[in-house]
Amino acid sequence: MILRSLKFRLISLKLLNICKRSRCIPENGLQRFFLLLFQPKIDTIVRIEVSLLVALFKTLKGLDFLMNSATDLWGKVLEILSKDLTQTAISTWFDECNAVELSNNRLVIHTPSLYKKEVLEGRFLGTIRSALNEIFSSTDFDVVILDDNGLKAMTETTDLPNYLGIDEYTFDHFVVGSSNKFAHAAALAVSDITQKNNYNPLFIHGESGLGKTHLLYAIRHAVETNYPHLKVIYVKGSEFTDELVDAIRHKKNVEFREKYRGADFFLMDDIQFIAGRTSTQEEYFNTYNTLFELGKQIVFTSDRPPKDIHALEDRLKSRFESGLTADIQPPDEDLRIAIIKNKAAQLGVVLPNDVTNYIADNLDSNVRQLEGAVKMIIAYRDLMDDTITVETVKARLKDMFKGERDLIPTTDTIIEEIAKSFMQTPDEIKGQSRVADTALARQIAMYLIRKLTNLSLKDIGGVFGRDHSTVISSVRKVENKINDDRDFSNRIRDITSNINSNINSGR
Repeated sequence: MILRSLKFRLISLKLLNICKRSRCIPENGLQRFFLLLFQPKIDTIVRIEVSLLVALFKTLKGLDFLMNSATDLWGKVLEILSKDLTQTAISTWFDECNAVELSNNRLVIHTPSLYKKEVLEGRFLGTIRSALNEIFSSTDFDVVILDDNGLKAMTETTDLPNYLGIDEYTFDHFVVGSSNKFAHAAALAVSDITQKNNYNPLFIHGESGLGKTHLLYAIRHAVETNYPHLKVIYVKGSEFTDELVDAIRHKKNVEFREKYRGADFFLMDDIQFIAGRTSTQEEYFNTYNTLFELGKQIVFTSDRPPKDIHALEDRLKSRFESGLTADIQPPDEDLRIAIIKNKAAQLGVVLPNDVTNYIADNLDSNVRQLEGAVKMIIAYRDLMDDTITVETVKARLKDMFKGERDLIPTTDTIIEEIAKSFMQTPDEIKGQSRVADTALARQIAMYLIRKLTNLSLKDIGGVFGRDHSTVISSVRKVENKINDDRDFSNRIRDITSNINSNINSGR
């Protein structure tokens, strides 16, 4: 048994090295699988015959010399093409071609001329694929041909930051149930440019932590993987506003517009954060129109449908509602259990059924909390070398089980959100300025801190360097304005919703 396990591990190590070099399987998936192979109780965790593993190793080893680089593979393809094409055809159309990427059964080829790109796609694409199929037997390869502009766009896309470990946020890792099935199907459809649809723009809404951002990242991942020549822009509503303010301040409006209006896929998360900001909405309106008229795909997420974003301009609401609107509801019990099991499986763990059911029963509204709970209890088990039971889960997750109703925003969170709404800084709101907009923002801050926190009047006054009587006066002024001015009331409601979205999502 010991010899068998040792042989299993040695062969697995060789397999891992070959697959990593060939890039024929995503590295993060390999790592998760092979880490399981080196657990102490290997024979009880994975039941794979050594003979089968040896056969797989031999097969991969035979392909290894072909898969070391895209350049090597392209050389093999040209050898095969030379048997069927004349030397003139090879030198005319292929001499300037280079293979620039090989991953996940996709070969990316670059030729500097747009004309040659079109000829290669029109006349030789099938021939190239046939050569690849000859090399890899039954493997179906996707071939992408780029000109200079396409290569530049792919390079820029590759250099984009890896938001929140984006490799985990794919369609494969999204657990589908009745509460999110429609939104998932819509997101999957817009990520496939070969499908003709009228889902533009796609507007996905739902409460915080239900998977909206996951779907945006999944769209981005799918497009970047399958269509590397396309430019994908992902941005949060608050970041869009911050970038615009910075562009105006440094006179870089042209660069700002070129960045966003050059997108093939424009993905904006939490678009509710642009509401109430006049200059941001104006800039976004023009960006939207440009992209829409060019036929570019636009996707938004929000914590509420367009009609309920009260400080959003009507012209933007009508455009958001002109495409497809899909909502995500809190997960039902079956979906919660599936999400817990899926996250545990990703981490290489099978949770006891009573533990899974206990978590699902006590965290019933937020996917992010469910996944966070699984990570926490597995980390506790690994660090403390303890068994996962319902009792240990109760002890470890007691704070989570209190529910969102106990979440209270900090004064900084409230002031920062009001500052964004008034295009000011938190220091200006807490300062001594008596400019009308600043004074109003300060009064709203005092009102919302009084409403949303447990601070005393004296403590609230201390935040702003005022006494409690000033706080009382500010609260009354805001309350009166809410009663008399419907637009102002809607603005306060939007600011409050944004604050709640921030604390519920952990921002």
